[in-house]
Amino acid sequence: MATSRAMSEPSIPDGRNGSSSARVSENGIPILGYLYEIPAREGRAVVVGAGQSLTIINTHGSQVCDFWAFNATDLNEFSSMPHQHAVASGIGLHEKSALVSNARRPLMTVIEDTSPGVHDTVVAACDVHRYRQLGAQGYHDNCTDNFKQALQAVGRQPATVPAPLNIWMNTPVAADGSISWLAPVSSSGDRFVLRAEIDVVAVMSACPQDMVPINGADQMPQSLAFIVGEGE
Repeated sequence: MATSRAMSEPSIPDGRNGSSSARVSENGIPILGYLYEIPAREGRAVVVGAGQSLTIINTHGSQVCDFWAFNATDLNEFSSMPHQHAVASGIGLHEKSALVSNARRPLMTVIEDTSPGVHDTVVAACDVHRYRQLGAQGYHDNCTDNFKQALQAVGRQPATVPAPLNIWMNTPVAADGSISWLAPVSSSGDRFVLRAEIDVVAVMSACPQDMVPINGADQMPQSLAFIVGEGE
């Protein structure tokens, strides 16, 4: 099997879509209170200042959002799910949960979740290899490439692709350790709101997965939306 460019050059995507050119601004600083769309299968990056809120909206109700947060002044510090598990002594996430970094400190805090609270902190972001294993022919949009493109669009170069927080993804872990790939239990208009504890760069991908039903029984990726606000 051919080695992807991403294996030898971690910041370079294997393919491109609108994530490369569409952005909230040249440097990622948004208009506060403005409703931004993330089209289906694409990603966006946005700067969220300390104390500001980031509201992610599941517009259609069945769309998973792969999510990452980085220290805005040092991309070597990022939200880390393995560290999250250790700090929280669990794999769940709920209101008042801190999203911790690889330095084991809070980058953001969940301040509101209007969904039933089913999210995933275990599964890696989809990539070209995942879709090849599932039988995709040719290039398939994926969250790993959306992540890289979204950061590059606002002038950032990631050195690695951390495991994401998969908001609204319903992949329960059974007692025997197996994972099920189920449709979300979220609803149209559900909000997931985080407060930034330091200045962060947040990256969101409207997951392009259309080969297993994690984006709904119809396996149809949809758009998401987000707003950055002044916070509490």
